[in-house]
Amino acid sequence: MLNMEHPEYLALKKRLMSGWRTYNVYSVLSHVRMEDGLALNVAVKEYAAGNYLKEALIGRHQPESGVYEHEVEEVQPGLHAYDGSYTQATVQWMGMEFSVESTQDGKELLLLVTPVKRQRWPSMLVLETGFLWNSPGWVTRTESGLTAHSPLGKTAIYTTGRPAAYDANIPAQGPYFACEFTEPVAFSTHRPLTAAQAREILDGKRRALTESFTHYGDSAPLYEAIQCAVAWDTTYDGRKGRVASPISRLWSIRAGGFILACWDNYFVSYMASLEDRDLAYANIIEITREQTDKGFVPNIAHASGYSSEDRSQPPVGSAMLLELYRRYKDKWLLEYLYPSLKAWNDWFFAHRRDEEYGGFCWGSDPYEGKRGNYWELAGVNETYGGALESGLDNSPMYDDIPFNKEKHMMMLQDVGLTGLCILDCRSLIRMAGLIGREEDIPELQRRMEQTSRGLARMWNEEMGCYCNLRTDTGEFSPRLSPTNFYALFDPNVPAEHARRMADEHYYDPKEFYGEWMMPAIARNDPAYPDQDYWRGRVWPSTNFLAYAAIRSHGSLPDVQKDLADHSVALMMKEWREHRHIHENYNANTGEGCDVRNSDKFYHWGALLGLIGMAESGEIEGLMEPVQDN
Repeated sequence: MLNMEHPEYLALKKRLMSGWRTYNVYSVLSHVRMEDGLALNVAVKEYAAGNYLKEALIGRHQPESGVYEHEVEEVQPGLHAYDGSYTQATVQWMGMEFSVESTQDGKELLLLVTPVKRQRWPSMLVLETGFLWNSPGWVTRTESGLTAHSPLGKTAIYTTGRPAAYDANIPAQGPYFACEFTEPVAFSTHRPLTAAQAREILDGKRRALTESFTHYGDSAPLYEAIQCAVAWDTTYDGRKGRVASPISRLWSIRAGGFILACWDNYFVSYMASLEDRDLAYANIIEITREQTDKGFVPNIAHASGYSSEDRSQPPVGSAMLLELYRRYKDKWLLEYLYPSLKAWNDWFFAHRRDEEYGGFCWGSDPYEGKRGNYWELAGVNETYGGALESGLDNSPMYDDIPFNKEKHMMMLQDVGLTGLCILDCRSLIRMAGLIGREEDIPELQRRMEQTSRGLARMWNEEMGCYCNLRTDTGEFSPRLSPTNFYALFDPNVPAEHARRMADEHYYDPKEFYGEWMMPAIARNDPAYPDQDYWRGRVWPSTNFLAYAAIRSHGSLPDVQKDLADHSVALMMKEWREHRHIHENYNANTGEGCDVRNSDKFYHWGALLGLIGMAESGEIEGLMEPVQDN
């Protein structure tokens, strides 16, 4: 288990938990001073129907019935600096539209709320105050404004807003400002500012942030989307007192306020590393921290205390850690995380390797449940549990696959997992050499060679592809997904095999090729028309790993560039139209909003842009050899 008192970890955690941040998971319009939990929350009272917008979230779906039109807010996320030096979001609600901007310097906070479109009856702008996470403190109101009292001392809070007509029906549970919302209103701490002064300050902060993206050249719009997704999804976990980037705020709220997911958080550590070392390190540390006593990093961990003790997820942690090392060359992080990631590799080889065929199978181990809820009971020691471990929850690849309840594995040797285990060994061998753990290298080398031989048995000469292999019948599965391309993480795959996979499958419009790609199951699969979650939609995570495998192999530069171009086009379509970063996309239309089970602001959607940046050379070479110091 990780030592959470590691001095480097404590230092980065302190830096992340300083100043004013948008870490309150329940509203993107809430700004919290992390040292003491003082929160300033922007809210609106409207008078067309008497509704009160207390919390605003990106991507909330309109209920299917039972509410007035526009009663659910639509938030368009704008720029968000990691350090909070500038943030902006636009809210559309009940026929009105307004913008909320902020800046902070570690001590002072400035908010400017600007009406863009108003209702016929003027609304009331409210700034609620209070202390989150049961932090000690209180707020008092006087004629001159509000004053917060905490262990940090007194903090004055000012506004430029004209007091609104008295309305006692404001559901705020602490002192607040209530202002007429007919013109821009500024709120500031420590010193009063005019709205014009606030506008000037914020314009400068916005320009500075935008200019900071220009070093990415033509990829600047891609990077803006990546940072926007990661920064707005970064929140605070009060249970364990930590900052990280859950997959989305909506998922976190459904999980009790905070959720970490295995491959999701390893990926977001890489995305954050482009500009924020502390946040990148926090994400990779916090998800590895969830490692179970059995040795695996679980599929998910909730704020409620629930963790998926029956299953893990794709082992991508070591590869992402090497990418962080490539960027910052901090050996302390390798030394800190290597033992945990090596233990995870040990667990996969002990519990998910098929001895007869030499490859790996997804699985789910029995265990004694504690809570009895859906998350805990679904699929334990069954095929569905193995599918959840794969991360491809309802993939048709696993339809009708029997489950070995004694070995706790599907009776299907999986190309994707086998390729990822080779990548994991490769990455751990590299790390072991960097930090002086050479005694581990022979065993890791042996494991990699064994797995490579197992993968070789999965080559289907007739199909011209590495195929999943039924361990109960010895037959190849005909179902294909992007995970079949993970075989290319093995450098022993012959170039002619890679070429056949490209020419006979990647470029085949009956299987993967098309305007929007790569679908999670081949287009000619009976399940493809479902376009339901992993049954036919395009997933950024599998595009990213397929691209990484193709790039790692190095024999298909044409496919590498083509997949990057398609990935960028897919992400930018919804980003330009709605500023959404989707969990998954329709493989026929490129839409993300066509179904309700595609979260509209799920940070791994930005992996599509990361692929484009890697291909253009705007970030250091993904999956290329890491150079020593």
